[in-house]
Amino acid sequence: MTISVITVTYNCEKTIRDTLESVLKQTCHDIEYIIVDGASKDNTISIVREYEPAFGGRLRYISECDGGAYDAMNKGISMARGDVVGFLNSDDFYTSDDVLQKVANTFEVNEIDAVYGDVHYVKGSNLSKRVRYYSSRFFVRPFMRFGFMPAHPSFYCRRNLYQKFGGFDTSFKIAADFENLLRLIYIHRIRTKYVNKDFVTMRLGGMSTAGIASRKQIMKEHIHALKKNGVYSNFFLLCLRYIYKLGELLRR
Repeated sequence: MTISVITVTYNCEKTIRDTLESVLKQTCHDIEYIIVDGASKDNTISIVREYEPAFGGRLRYISECDGGAYDAMNKGISMARGDVVGFLNSDDFYTSDDVLQKVANTFEVNEIDAVYGDVHYVKGSNLSKRVRYYSSRFFVRPFMRFGFMPAHPSFYCRRNLYQKFGGFDTSFKIAADFENLLRLIYIHRIRTKYVNKDFVTMRLGGMSTAGIASRKQIMKEHIHALKKNGVYSNFFLLCLRYIYKLGELLRR
């Protein structure tokens, strides 16, 4: 079974080395690595070319203008040849060297369509200090009505399901990942399995961690995604997610 790992980039010269190194260190070698760059104006692509020989033909990349991160992710899916597809953001890296091997093993011993696990967040100034942990342990399908979803950077899904049910809706600015998972998990009820493992180390400051403005946009787009897919919810139900998160933070 081949895993296609997709990274979308744009002006990521400060972080892309960590991402590339973490893919190279994976003990699972039956992978292809796809980088979709949005015509970066810095040295991102030069760094990718520098690392290309180390992948021994397993790395493919393009660099061209696109319609944003979700458009680039759709391009990556269309380029993928593997049985399973996952995403690794250009400012993130795998928490350990055996993440993809664990993903492969889980697919091999279970009749499933997708797996997901946990992620944690760090500040760019100290990559070894965890500032937040996002666990998907307690996620269940009905929770999506409240805006919950598995940690998307830990989500690995069979490629044929993206072909069957579609990729990311580029009309969403910040929550196309939620809408996509809502479609796959809630509407089409794909078979998923949680893996008790920290998959990815994420730097704070990405699209979904950029502060109050981003939270307001997420709320607006979650309501739109639920309505679009015929799933009943409302502002109050979505707010319950933040009460849960506050309780989780206090417990930690």
